[in-house]
Amino acid sequence: MIKDFEVTPWEVTGRVDYDKLIKQFGIKPMPKLPEKFQKNLLFRRKIIFAQRDFGRILDSIRDGRPFVVMTGLMPSGKFHLGHKILIDQIIFYQRLGAKIYLAVADIEAYNTRNKSMRELEETAIREYLENYIALGLKPEKCDFYFQSKRSDDWKKSNAYYKLAGMLASCATFNEFRAVYGEITPGKMVSSLFQASDMLHAQLDEFEGKMPVLVPVGIDQDPHLRIARDMSRRIKEFDFMQLSSTYHKFLPGLKGEKMSSSVEESAIFISDSPKEVKKKIWNSFTGGGGSLKEQKEKGGNPDVCRVYQYLFYLFDDDNELKVRYEKCKNGEILCGECKEYLTEKINKFLKEHRKKKETARNKIDRYL
Repeated sequence: MIKDFEVTPWEVTGRVDYDKLIKQFGIKPMPKLPEKFQKNLLFRRKIIFAQRDFGRILDSIRDGRPFVVMTGLMPSGKFHLGHKILIDQIIFYQRLGAKIYLAVADIEAYNTRNKSMRELEETAIREYLENYIALGLKPEKCDFYFQSKRSDDWKKSNAYYKLAGMLASCATFNEFRAVYGEITPGKMVSSLFQASDMLHAQLDEFEGKMPVLVPVGIDQDPHLRIARDMSRRIKEFDFMQLSSTYHKFLPGLKGEKMSSSVEESAIFISDSPKEVKKKIWNSFTGGGGSLKEQKEKGGNPDVCRVYQYLFYLFDDDNELKVRYEKCKNGEILCGECKEYLTEKINKFLKEHRKKKETARNKIDRYL
């Protein structure tokens, strides 16, 4: 039985029922996808599970027409493996020809996280941009920017901030209250900037009217809903409606969702091999009460964090299927799987850190 859960832009609690969220949020399951999508484990394993108006993105890819993929980052914590799910999507679309818009939500972070602008800029570059480059992000057709300083081109910068201001007339206090609960000036300003981030690529000063895809975790859908409503109401611009996709959460090692603020819930890029091993060996598994019981009754990989990490992060379907069946049948025990995952993650992190060292020399090409 699935226990009660709650999903908001700031908190995810309980075991999430994604089928229920599809109904509650009024989104749709993913359509049948072209073969090139099936080569990506996030689509093949249905980690990306729902969408709004994704058909126009598929049409653009099929016809070779331009489109934009826009996302943002909150520069307030360390980069962990859960963040990799989003940037892997961005890199996938970039390789399909998309123009990438990457917004650093430093204004929002300043208003909500009690850090200086200097700290936020440093975190955005060292914890996020460097890792993005190491994972495969290219500078070509990539617009990486900070909300606080959109562009050195005054026409572009003016257009972005003007749009954010004009959108204030396109939402009500009741709508803000429904999304944010307590209404504060900081939260309202953040919402307006988020909407401008999603929509401004279609301004004449940028790309012009074209499809824009915003891939997010399902907890961020309220921001999409309010931005889509604003785009319909503003009369001065003829925006094409935003498209969006939604991905599932990489579970926390101990709880339901990993968090940068809870050290033991996540594996960070900066973790040492010893730290990785400790976290994995202390993680929640689907094993039985004893070795004898697990051998007799089998384990439950569907709730096991070790299996989930393999499912979300590593691209070997045959190995995953064999491990799943052996766990269910009691042929493999938790210790063996933990050792296997520890080796996989530490190998990935070792190779990634080498790439990150090289990435530091390429930062200027993105700023």
